[in-house]
Parts: sequence; structure tokens; C-alpha cells
Amino acid sequence: MPESDLSPFSTAARMLSALRSGEVSAVDLYQMHLCRIDRLNPGINSIILQDRERALRDATAADQRRARGEDAPLLGLPMTVKESIDVEGLPTTSGVEFRRGHKAPRDALTVRCLRDAGAVVFGKTNVCVWLADYQGDNPIYGRTNNPWNRDRTSGGSTAGSAALAAGLTPLELGSDLGGSIRVPAAFCGLWGHKPSETLVPNSGHFPGSSLPNGAWAMSAQGPHGRSAEDVRLALDVVAGPDVGLDVAWKVALPPPRHQRLADYRVAVLPSLDWVTVEPEIVGALAARADQLRKAGAKVMEIAPPGLGDLREYHRLFRRMMLGLISAFWPDDKRQAALAQTPSPADEFHEAYRDGMRATAGDYLKWHGQREMYRAGWAEFFREWDVLLTPVTIVNAFPHTRQPNGERVFTIAGKPVHFEKMNFYPGFATVCGLPGTAFPAGMTRDGLPIGLQAIGPFLEDHTPLHFAALMEREFGGFQPPPKYDSAWA
Repeated sequence: MPESDLSPFSTAARMLSALRSGEVSAVDLYQMHLCRIDRLNPGINSIILQDRERALRDATAADQRRARGEDAPLLGLPMTVKESIDVEGLPTTSGVEFRRGHKAPRDALTVRCLRDAGAVVFGKTNVCVWLADYQGDNPIYGRTNNPWNRDRTSGGSTAGSAALAAGLTPLELGSDLGGSIRVPAAFCGLWGHKPSETLVPNSGHFPGSSLPNGAWAMSAQGPHGRSAEDVRLALDVVAGPDVGLDVAWKVALPPPRHQRLADYRVAVLPSLDWVTVEPEIVGALAARADQLRKAGAKVMEIAPPGLGDLREYHRLFRRMMLGLISAFWPDDKRQAALAQTPSPADEFHEAYRDGMRATAGDYLKWHGQREMYRAGWAEFFREWDVLLTPVTIVNAFPHTRQPNGERVFTIAGKPVHFEKMNFYPGFATVCGLPGTAFPAGMTRDGLPIGLQAIGPFLEDHTPLHFAALMEREFGGFQPPPKYDSAWA
């Protein structure tokens, strides 16, 4: 390739610009990534499945289309997909042993949308068992390491974050219920977006359904990448109705509420005495609020008044989340989970158990509660454009195989149970709101710190554009040390 500033850490938008200008071919760009994957992926184990033969055919076809003067939003861009999302001919196991050997008969609709937009989907990235941890580790594919510090998790369950941060893929499609896109983005210094509920098709995902319009609330498939613009580009490709009977509507998302950072009305969630957060994350949130004030934005600490008791709000999230994910568990796993009692005692553990024991009537009642909260959010976003919060309570933590129910962090000298990890991700998830994770500094130990901007329902472009403006004003992606920018 001629002299160029194109590197493995370039944004997807920059790579697409190079493809359009003829600076690089799709075949060359894919093969350049392959060289880097062969050299660096063994050390992090993020990309665990590849379909090189089909990817080479797709890249060749993309070059032929460009030669004919054609274009498409992702034409010729190589990218990866989370293992839990169906890619034709590749396994979808979610790290669960009884799914070993399973192969997807067809692409999930989101993957089909990516291919229709010209993407070269070349592989799948690691997950945790049942997608129920903030790590990428399972008995089928092994453990994923964080490129910032290989002794630490890259986050989960979308462990493609490690491949993105290491420059092995420019774009990733993941999924998020309890923070499975946003937490890995925070742990690896990336941008990640949990879309508004129902905005992106959810079929072709396990756990979940291969059928359209499944009764699966809160969870969403969505993108993460090395810039806010890359995430927006991918979101616009996959957003739309699910397959089946949804032929009478299409997505027309409203534009971002403002074009200048100074025009944004930014609420900041106050610290809560019952959710202990690492001081460096608290400091990063305060620092970003101060930067936004200096940039001219209206900034104030305030919790959405219409949510009432935030403890009860979090209990509802715990109940609904566990009701969903445990629906696919075998009885022995459910009984083992019900038998676990965290130490120190966690006031929300009973809500966790409620979800596993739920009846259909319970689930309908909880949806009614959720609708009341949604009305409170709608009122809040008449006055505010985004709400800033941490992504979670800790930064990337050391690898562990200790059961979730036995894990305890020491934060600011206090023992904090692992189950508190999902409070901040769940804050957006309960009511299906869009949440954009973005990098906001580094710890003294050299680990990324992430925050999130929560936006109004179906106004995904508002938190995404807000994140893009902050990226422009305060800085973008930083590659991890010891990961050079050489292709080969």
C-alpha cells in the first residue's frame, strides 16, 4: 500500500474513506487485518471463529462492485460479530456446552443488514457462559484478555472489545441487556451503544429466538467501535423492523437535539450512598461535568424525579433481567443459582431470585411498573437532553473463575458485592432507553475509564451525537501500549 496514515487503529469511517478513494482495496484491507490477527489474537483470544474463505469472496465482490461505480454504507469493510448472534455456517453457543457443535442455518437479520450494506463479516468474538458475566470466558473457547492488561477482563459478554482495542477489527456487532456492550467498551477505552428497545431486530440471538418478534424485552443488539461516528454508522445500518409481518413501518430516527455541545442540557446522576463506585470513576464523571460546563453546556446533578425510589427501580430491573435470562436455563442451573446467597448480604438478591421464580402474571405486572417509569423518563427528557452516569462501579477487574454469587470487590475500603455491577447499565435498560458508553480518562494504573450518556427513547442520535461532540472536544481513542500500529 502506498504511504498513508491508514493504520489498524484508524476508525471504520477512515477505512471506508480509503476504500472509496481507492487508497486500499477491500481484499488488501481484509488481508492486512488477517496478518495482524495471526500475530496478536493468540495473546488476547478475542476472535474465536473465522470464515476466511467466504470473507475473501465477499471482499473480492466488494472490489468488483466499486470497480462498477457502486457504493454502500459499509462496502468492503471487514468486521466481526458476537458469538451469540447467528452467522450462517458458524456456531452460536453462547459458551454453553450443550450447544457445542451447533451451526447457524442462516444469518441473523442484523448480520444480513450488515452484509447488504457491503460489510465483510469475517469472524465471531468471544462471550461468557450464558452471557451472564462481565468477562469473556467459557469452556468452549477459553478466556479473553484485556489488551490494556492481560491479567484483567476485557468485559463481557461482548468480548470483541479486546479485538477492537487491539486493532484486529474496525467494527463489532454485539448485544446488551445488563451492559454487555457498554461495560466492555468502558473496560477497553471504546464507544458502545445499547440501542432503544425495538429499534434493532433481536431475532437470531441465543439466548433468545431465531424467530422474529420474540417476547424478549430490554435486550438489544448493537454496535461498538473506536469512535462515536463508527457506532452511529453501524446503528443506522442495522436499525429497522424485524422480519415477518412488520412490513408497514420503517425507521426514521429524529436528528440529534442539538448540533453544538454548548446547547446540550446535561443532567448528571448524583452519587448514591448505597452504590459504592471506584473513586477514579467518580472523579472522571465530575471532571467531565466540569469540562462540559466550561464548553458552555447546561450541567446539573439531578436524578429523574419520576423514578421515585431508585432502589425499587433497580429491583424491577433485577427481576425482569433474571426472568428473561433464566428462562433458557436447565433446571439444575436454576436450582444452583437459587441456592446461592451472596456474602456480604445484598439487598437486591431477593429480586434476583424473584426473577428466576417468576410466573407469567409476575412478568405482566412488572411490565406495568415499567410503563409507569417510562412516563417518568419522558417527562424528565422534556427538560434534559442526556443523563450522564458511570457505566459500572469498577474498572477492568482481574480474571476470576469464582462464581458470581461469591465475588466481592473492595471499593473505597468497603466490601461491595459483584451483583452491584449491573446497577448503572440497568439504569438505561429497564425502560429500553438508548445508552452510549464513551471513554473518559485513565486510571493511575493505566486502565480506561468509561462513562455513559443515556438519551430519550428512540432518540438514539442524541446521545450518539453528544458523544461524538465530546470526542471532538476532549479526545478520541487511544491504542493500548505494546500494541504497535504495524499491519504485519
